[in-house]
Amino acid sequence: MSQVLILKMFVPVTIVALLILIPVNVSSGTLFFLRRELVVSNIDKLSISNVPPKSLRFFVHIALEYLFTIWICFLLYKEYDTIAIMRLHFLASQRRRVEQFTVVVRSIPHMSGHSVSDTVDSFFQTNHPDHYIGHQAVYNANRFAKFVTKRDRLQNWLDYYRLKFQRRPDRRPTITTGCLGLWGRKVDAIEYYEQHIKELDKLMSSERQKIIKDPKSILPVAFLSFNSRWGASVCAQTQQSKNPTLWLTDWAPEPRDIYWRNLAIPFVSLTIRKLIITLSVFALVFFYMIPIAFVQSLANLDGLEKVAPFLRPVIELKFIKSFLQGFLPGLALKVFLYILPTVLMIMSKIEGYIALSTLERKTAAKYYYFMLVNVFLGSIVTGTAFQQLHAFLHQSPTQIPRTIGVSIPMKATFFMTYIMVDGWAGIAGEILRLKPLVIYHLKNMFLVKTERDREKAMDPGSVDFPETLPSLQLYFLLGIVYAVVTPILLPFILVFFALAYLVYRHQIINVYNQRYESAAAFWPHVHSHIIASLLISQLLLLGLLSTKKAAKSTPLLVMLPILTFAFHKYCKSRFEPAFRKYPLEEAMAKDLLEKSSEPDLNIKAYLADSYLHPILRSFEVEEELVELERVEVRVDKHQTHHVSSPTLSGEPSSPSPPHHVHQHQPSPPHYNDYPTSPQDYYYQPPLPPHYVYQYHNQP
Repeated sequence: MSQVLILKMFVPVTIVALLILIPVNVSSGTLFFLRRELVVSNIDKLSISNVPPKSLRFFVHIALEYLFTIWICFLLYKEYDTIAIMRLHFLASQRRRVEQFTVVVRSIPHMSGHSVSDTVDSFFQTNHPDHYIGHQAVYNANRFAKFVTKRDRLQNWLDYYRLKFQRRPDRRPTITTGCLGLWGRKVDAIEYYEQHIKELDKLMSSERQKIIKDPKSILPVAFLSFNSRWGASVCAQTQQSKNPTLWLTDWAPEPRDIYWRNLAIPFVSLTIRKLIITLSVFALVFFYMIPIAFVQSLANLDGLEKVAPFLRPVIELKFIKSFLQGFLPGLALKVFLYILPTVLMIMSKIEGYIALSTLERKTAAKYYYFMLVNVFLGSIVTGTAFQQLHAFLHQSPTQIPRTIGVSIPMKATFFMTYIMVDGWAGIAGEILRLKPLVIYHLKNMFLVKTERDREKAMDPGSVDFPETLPSLQLYFLLGIVYAVVTPILLPFILVFFALAYLVYRHQIINVYNQRYESAAAFWPHVHSHIIASLLISQLLLLGLLSTKKAAKSTPLLVMLPILTFAFHKYCKSRFEPAFRKYPLEEAMAKDLLEKSSEPDLNIKAYLADSYLHPILRSFEVEEELVELERVEVRVDKHQTHHVSSPTLSGEPSSPSPPHHVHQHQPSPPHYNDYPTSPQDYYYQPPLPPHYVYQYHNQP
């Protein structure tokens, strides 16, 4: 979400609201007559609650709601148009990338007597004969991945004890082989770990052979390679079979963006998983209302004091009252929300999405809905109920709707403290990065044993989109809802977005490492959430005015949500296809340009092994290492001696797994555009040190 766009929206809105609405609200004076009924504050006198029922002043609020909506929609349209053009320009002007020629196919049907690879080749050579050039299979290597994890841990300990021995050569390091090193016989640490690594290498070599030779290890999913962007576009954006549950094709994510674990989930299972997760998210949102309600009860001690007078001695203590009302509610709410993004990310993974970028978008959407229901609507409903509890219990039922209509704007006080505690303090924490600093020192104290461990501990990671985006969207929602209702909240929003722009711009440029290139794929979701915020603000204002008996002015507001939704549908049909599809016109133009500028390009060689499974890529690297270790060249004055040495596993090296490329030519060095490594994939753990070193230094 562009903080610059939000600042463009809110700076004029804030100026107009403060100059026009606050004088209109203050001069009404309704709350002076309700002082005995309701718990009010000086801030509430600046809100729409201070305007008496049936007042003609509500025409001012409705006019400004129209004005703010038109201004925001105008900026949204310009921004959507600009981003769509920039996205197409980026796709057209960028250097050649493997995902432009690659399509992922899932739900490959089983054909008796044919392997998965033969089935894929037969189907696509028949249906895409002029553009299909081959595919790369995906292997089930879960057991091997566990071996890699174990070997990496053993190698770390071996490196640690070797460094320890280098510092004190007069003393060989020893360890105790018993449970947790508490008892057992003492052995030489270096020899112990070397022996265990050698045994594990034999198991890994055996498991590798099993994966390569067993047809059942090939999963019903593959990455298809095409000789042109046009051919890949046609395959990715069309239905391949009369059975819509088979041969599901889509654009392949870039190699570093793939979440390998979800590639082989069948179509029926995907539908069931999404249904279960949808129900689970609904239940999570519902049950979280309980702690949210408790937090809001702390935020409104004045209301509870009238109902429970025995709490007055504690509540009246100045320090306790200011702490409980001003700081504790926002802090407690932040603690409740701290673990939520992790839970929602796990739910998104269970749903079966195959790209990390898609997982983060779906998690961000879930988190936004959660914050909308619990933090915003939940805070208003539960907070209003607790705050005005005394009025609810001592008035006739016919007056309750009026009381709610008056008291909803009063939650602006809570949201001001929430913006300061969560927003301002969160931005300060982002620039200070205290949490990563503490975690790094804890790792450095207890876990770091080698330089490689230290480099991992110092990795800054990437922008936390699943948590950052929903938070920014929540603050936009607060700003647009209270722009007309309680405009005094707008300066707090403005300060937050100004700080967020400065801080996140610095962090993205100088601190974080980019995990993938989304090409503005998040924008359609951001646009939808901004429109949703506009609709919520209009509906809340409509409901509020209905409690104010403003029968003359309220009907004027009915058309605004309809017009806003129509604007959203127009933008969706006008711009969103640029984010969902790749135009064949653009694909053909790029192909023709490339053919004229690089007529001798060997696209088969360029795509070779670009989507090879990380675990199989480690096989190829190991084969290269084995060849290097097999032949040692000794040069003296007169002759050169070639001496053979055993492989890491003590066995002859085995052939690399087959690459299923139609009319395949010998592969050159790997031409992948991304410096990927197995650490980039959630599915596979890091490789042993010598694998990682070789892999990171590939061209």
